[in-house]
Amino acid sequence: MLKESLKSLFTRDLNKLKSEIEQYQNEQAIWLVDKAILNSAGNLCLHLVGNLNTFVGGELGKTGYVRDRPLEFSQKNVPRAELISMVEATIAVVNEVLDQLSDADMERDYPQVKVVEGGSAIGFMLIHLSTHLAYHLGQINYHRRLLDI
Repeated sequence: MLKESLKSLFTRDLNKLKSEIEQYQNEQAIWLVDKAILNSAGNLCLHLVGNLNTFVGGELGKTGYVRDRPLEFSQKNVPRAELISMVEATIAVVNEVLDQLSDADMERDYPQVKVVEGGSAIGFMLIHLSTHLAYHLGQINYHRRLLDI
């Protein structure tokens, strides 16, 4: 049940991420920062894609994904269509990897030692990644409503 719930949540929230990026009336606004808003929606999108491809795809699915975390926050002006394509590819990777996991796998230790506080099981890590996605998704929603003028 945990695996199916996580698949549902990741798919729902990654599709919502796509929707948020699509809803920007002004594509350049995706990359705006202002006052205390230090991360653009575009950089948060890149960060979420990098995060899930690293911790789900690379670690659990052995996809060979190599993360460049600093680039997630420094790269600018990636076209909207490319961001959306990256999110769609991430949905596929997450679902493919989760489909390969058994209930027993969810109880095993996550391959990297001490990634987050509070637990070491794969299931715990996946819950953490889902809440991380939801946190930044909320930031992107506010970013769009405040800065897409």
